[in-house]
Amino acid sequence: MTAASEFLAQHPDYAGTGMLDELRARDYGRLDAQEHAYLDYTGGGLHADSQLREHVDLLASHVYGNPHSANPSSMATTDAVERSRAAVLEYFNGTGEYTAIFTLNASGALKLVGEAYPFVPGGRLLMSADNHNSVNGIREFARKKGADIDYVPLTTPELRLDLPALNTLLAKADPSRDNLFVFPAQSNFSGVKHPLSLIDTAHAHGWQVFLDAAAFVPTNRLDLRAVSPDFASISFYKMFGYPTGVGCLLIRNSVLATLKRPWFAGGTVNFATVQGRLHVLAPREAGFEDGTLNYLSIPAVEIGLRHLQRIGIDVIQTRVRCLTDWLIRELLALHHGNGRPMVRIYGPTSTTMRGGTVTMNFYDPNGHLLDYRRIDELAGLERISLRTGCFCNPGAGEIAEGLTEEDMRAGMALGTDITLPRFLEIMLDRGGKSAGAIRVSLGLVSNVADVERFLRFAASLRDQTALTIGAAPYDIASCRVIRDGS
Repeated sequence: MTAASEFLAQHPDYAGTGMLDELRARDYGRLDAQEHAYLDYTGGGLHADSQLREHVDLLASHVYGNPHSANPSSMATTDAVERSRAAVLEYFNGTGEYTAIFTLNASGALKLVGEAYPFVPGGRLLMSADNHNSVNGIREFARKKGADIDYVPLTTPELRLDLPALNTLLAKADPSRDNLFVFPAQSNFSGVKHPLSLIDTAHAHGWQVFLDAAAFVPTNRLDLRAVSPDFASISFYKMFGYPTGVGCLLIRNSVLATLKRPWFAGGTVNFATVQGRLHVLAPREAGFEDGTLNYLSIPAVEIGLRHLQRIGIDVIQTRVRCLTDWLIRELLALHHGNGRPMVRIYGPTSTTMRGGTVTMNFYDPNGHLLDYRRIDELAGLERISLRTGCFCNPGAGEIAEGLTEEDMRAGMALGTDITLPRFLEIMLDRGGKSAGAIRVSLGLVSNVADVERFLRFAASLRDQTALTIGAAPYDIASCRVIRDGS
């Protein structure tokens, strides 16, 4: 029995996702034509050919102009943008209860709330330790306004939230102050899905909740009627590949007025005066969408959402779950000739409450870490696209690798010269710890062949050492840009 046929026998649900193979052949044919195994869906989704055609047809058949006017081209643009806004709210079941604000990306959505949130002394900011750096950055706004800042620790080895510690931290809130709890629905490092029931738990303790849903919504349903975060951030290119440069902040209408913007810009005011040095902020989403929206790209969001709806998010989730289970099982079964394991997986080794993001490192027969940068280069030679680095999620990486505060301070001692590659060198000198990893992530049109390609590549490292796979030539400056991605 071949590996593929064995997989199909172990995962009978996979047969019900066959439409995705037809879709891949019809709409993503460039993958197989170029013999490309794309395994970086958490970094960015892939667009369908049909999305591009529909968007080009839309642009070719209308005259769209800057929306900040009442002329015919402006009104046409406003109509197109508002259709996409309505489509977003309908897709996430938030119509009537939420406001959708278009941003450049999920990071822009997080920054909007961070800078406008009414942090005060005695108020609190609580974050999970596995948040993306765009969430970690909110602490600078909270710190400046005098709020207390805490992190929820993670358990090892599964990198799940420490729920007893979380409950203790939630109980610290003064309900008379504004308190914000921020966590990812799915970790972009470990693939862990945190319980969305935590939203209600936090509300009961007097917290508002910001849900970072960027890594979650490409393969999972987010129903804002079933779970009601006060804020949620979305990146559309992670969901369906195109367009880039458009994200979304979803805000519950009941909390919208609590945000106080520290500045205003073109398009965000109903009135502004230079001589009077006053301004009147526009209501609802208009007060948060700075400058001119990416108005030619936003209509493609509605097209992308229709694309996902035609497929069905449950079909995508089933396929990703089956392939992830197989990938993890086969990686854990890899051993060197002397019996030592080849791979260490960070996070859950089952598909219970986890998504299709699998982060790992490879080790040689003596248990020594193989440089993830060299693994990246070797995978690239096989036309396998994966991602390496810290994935802009330092907390999860620090906990996964057992890095200490002293390790962090050793890196920070370099000052502005510190980069991830330089830090990795320091950690290797401090006992062989890793400061980065390899991430494989599955998505919309992943298939058996993609996983097989990576498993064959992984197996080729059996009995290899750092010497036999070759040193990883890299330039520190370019490595910082190319490899330390999100």
